[in-house]
Amino acid sequence: MFRSYRIHTFLPSAFLFLGLLCSSVAGQQPGEKANLDYQVAAVLYTQKAAEYRALCLQAFNIARLRLDADMDKKNVKKLPKNLRKMPRAIIVDIDETVLDNSPSQAASILNGRPFNPTDWHAWGEMRSAKPVPGAAEFLNYAVSKGVKIFYISNRDEVQKEATIDNLQKAGFADVSAENVLLRTTESGKDARRDSVSAKYRVVMLAGDNLDDFSSAFERKNVADRFAETDKAKDLWGNRFIVLPNAMYGTWENAIYEYQRLTEEQKAEIRAKTLELP
Repeated sequence: MFRSYRIHTFLPSAFLFLGLLCSSVAGQQPGEKANLDYQVAAVLYTQKAAEYRALCLQAFNIARLRLDADMDKKNVKKLPKNLRKMPRAIIVDIDETVLDNSPSQAASILNGRPFNPTDWHAWGEMRSAKPVPGAAEFLNYAVSKGVKIFYISNRDEVQKEATIDNLQKAGFADVSAENVLLRTTESGKDARRDSVSAKYRVVMLAGDNLDDFSSAFERKNVADRFAETDKAKDLWGNRFIVLPNAMYGTWENAIYEYQRLTEEQKAEIRAKTLELP
C-alpha cells in the first residue's frame, strides 16, 4: 500500500514533536485534533494479535509452496515455450506487505492527525519500519533461488533512498534503485508491472490492497470489488498472495465512494454502512 502507521511501548519523541508542529491537515485548524479512535483496534490488532502474525506467516508459507512448485521442472515444461527460459520475478508491494508501518498510524491517532504527506515522509526518513512477519525470510529464500524481487510501491519517488535504506535495514537482500519502483506520475501500477513482465516471468504478486494485483480493482465500489474478487477466485493463494491490513486502504476509500470528506462525514458514512441484524 501507499502509506501506513504503528506504536510500541515508546514513540520517537522527534516524530511526535513534528506531528504537533506541522501545518494544518485536510481542513484541520492549527492545534485542532481529529478523532481517529475508530482506527485503534486495527492498529492494536496489527501490533498485538498473534492472529495477525499467523496470517502473515501463513501467506508467506503459501508463497513458498507456490514458488517451490514453480521451480519443479515438470511444471516448467507445461509453460509456453517463450516463457520457459525467462528469468523468474516476484512483484511485491512495500507498505503493510513487507514493511510494517503501524507505529506511524499509531502516532497519527494519538496526534489526531489524519494521513498527510508531511508526516508520512517524516516517518519514512526515520527508516524505522520493521519487516512484516515472514516477509524477509520468504523473499530472501526466493533470491537464493535466483528469483528477482521487484518492490512496486506508491510511495513517492522522493522517498526512494530512505525506502531502500529501510528495506536493507529490515533484512531484505538484493534491494537497489533498479528493483524499487516508486510512484512518479501516476498511482496505477500497470505500467511498472508491465515493465517487469517484459523481461521476467512474474511467478506471483504479493500485496495488502487489491490494486497491488490488477487495475481491474481500481476505483471500484464495494459491490464491484467483491465481484472482481470472486472473478479472480482461483488466483488467491496461487498467483496472488494477500497480506492483512485493517488499518487503511482502498477498501475504506470504497466505502466513502472515493470522495474527499471530513473526518466527521466519514464517521457518519461508516455508521450508516454497518450491516445490522
